[in-house]
Amino acid sequence: MTIDIATFTPVWSEEFDAPIDWGSTWVGDRSSAYRYCDHNPDDNKLDWLDPGCVTVSGGVATFTAAPADRTLENGRQAWRTGLLTTEYSAEEFRVRTGDYVETRVKLPSGTGAWPALWTWKDGGNEVDSFEYHPDNPNLLELSNHVTFSSAYHTDADTIAPDRWVTIGTRYGERSVEWYVNGACVCSDGTGVGADWSAYLILNLSVCAGRYHPAPCDPAPLTFAVDHLRVYREAARW
Repeated sequence: MTIDIATFTPVWSEEFDAPIDWGSTWVGDRSSAYRYCDHNPDDNKLDWLDPGCVTVSGGVATFTAAPADRTLENGRQAWRTGLLTTEYSAEEFRVRTGDYVETRVKLPSGTGAWPALWTWKDGGNEVDSFEYHPDNPNLLELSNHVTFSSAYHTDADTIAPDRWVTIGTRYGERSVEWYVNGACVCSDGTGVGADWSAYLILNLSVCAGRYHPAPCDPAPLTFAVDHLRVYREAARW
């Protein structure tokens, strides 16, 4: 099964063809998903959010993570890294039930890199379009935390470090669907319900080592994104 974009209406997009619109479209220094707003060691992350770690050039956003001169509450050295969220922005754009979100990303290769596209609101409403870890080089993690479903998608021909891939998610009322390069790879049969909505988060986290290896040296980690687009079903527009 493939996604038929013709049945949807474009309602929001970020093409990264101009500098990041901080404040109006995006916020990069805090998220309510992080215990301390700009860092969250509880979630096995070394992140310390820094808007300067997201740069745009040639129609591509690059997220960069590097060791920071900061220490987390658990005594670990933090890494400065980039996050984009629509939460707290002037627009406060939210995806909602029935929407289809699509992003084109270049998966990272550095040990400890943890890129993701996900949603968040009011302490939950989380759906992960993808999470990726280079130590599982051919695998995407797909999760619907609203109804507690998850799956792994493995494809050595499509998913790999330093490879561009298009990933999409349709937040269906009764089933969330995940797409890779336009083809459906998972349908969870549970969905998000009729009244769900959430803010978008696109980021590069850094693993602390509990579930996946932490960085093995201080070399910067990078993650690139070509676009992020949201489509809405015509009947819901």
